[in-house]
Amino acid sequence: NGIMKKAKEINVLCDAQVSLVIFASSGKMHEYCSPSTNLIDMLDRYHKASGKRLWDAKHENLSNEIDRIKKENDSMQIELRHLKGEDITSLQYKELMNIEDGPENGLTKVRDKQMELFKMKQRNGEMLEEENQQLGYVLHQQEMTAMNGNMREFENGFHQKVRDFQPQMPFSFRVQPMQPNLHERI
Repeated sequence: NGIMKKAKEINVLCDAQVSLVIFASSGKMHEYCSPSTNLIDMLDRYHKASGKRLWDAKHENLSNEIDRIKKENDSMQIELRHLKGEDITSLQYKELMNIEDGPENGLTKVRDKQMELFKMKQRNGEMLEEENQQLGYVLHQQEMTAMNGNMREFENGFHQKVRDFQPQMPFSFRVQPMQPNLHERI
């Protein structure tokens, strides 16, 4: 606590920017940074003043990437405002034409993609219809085969039954006419 107190006193008495980081033997970290600054700014100032590299190349590349993405984000926000019709008074004629063409080109691409998807679905529908017809034909063939098989079984069964009944029942009949008008016709 004593050293933290001294850091605060130096900040107030000397009007200096002070940053202090202490790691205790237990691993606990204590830090103090002047109210007018933050630790990152202090480390950047140290890096520039001393010329010593605090960050390795990987951290430098990440920092540069963050800066690049921030600039790109700012540029895209400006472009978005222009597309919304905001802040366009300072733009030149050619820039305004590009802004006008942007949505038209986008709409054309959307319509092309929509047509492509429509044609793909139509082809899929035609393929499904063709497959349905083929399956219907196969089903019809199977039904016809089954029906022909059943007819053969029926016919074979009928002839078999006729053969089974022949020895049991004699089929000879004698007809004697009972009515007189039947005699005349015979």
